[in-house]
Amino acid sequence: MALTLLAQPVHLRLNTDAIAVPALTSQVRPALVLPERQARALLDAAAREDVGVGGCFAAGPAGIQVWSGPFDGPGGGKGSAVHLGSIDWTYDTPAKHWAMIYRAMVTHDGVARGETTTTVLARVLALTGLSIEGDRVTLPAPPVRDPFRRRD
Repeated sequence: MALTLLAQPVHLRLNTDAIAVPALTSQVRPALVLPERQARALLDAAAREDVGVGGCFAAGPAGIQVWSGPFDGPGGGKGSAVHLGSIDWTYDTPAKHWAMIYRAMVTHDGVARGETTTTVLARVLALTGLSIEGDRVTLPAPPVRDPFRRRD
């Protein structure tokens, strides 16, 4: 079997602004598990401090990004704001509406501005008054999952 190209191959180029390139990453061990109430409070606090309304956080289903300031570009674009880092989580793990923070990441710009994985994690947790010093130990144990119940 022969392969015939009908057109010139397409050359792809990555958009450097489309993804964050980590300079530092740290796995959060043991993972920080937030019960539903705390996970919701963190999302609500990040929404109040969103980059689109003058804050420096951008929350999404995979975590919370930390930016140098609000998005001030045309049409709500990032403008002069610089992505400093993020925390990554899995949502609905280990139970529905719970969040499990498993990684903190700092971009090259974040490192240049003095950020570390610890400072990024601390800034995000501070949105709801949590500290990285000891609160992890006092959080409740997640509920045991029923292996015979289907996840919705």
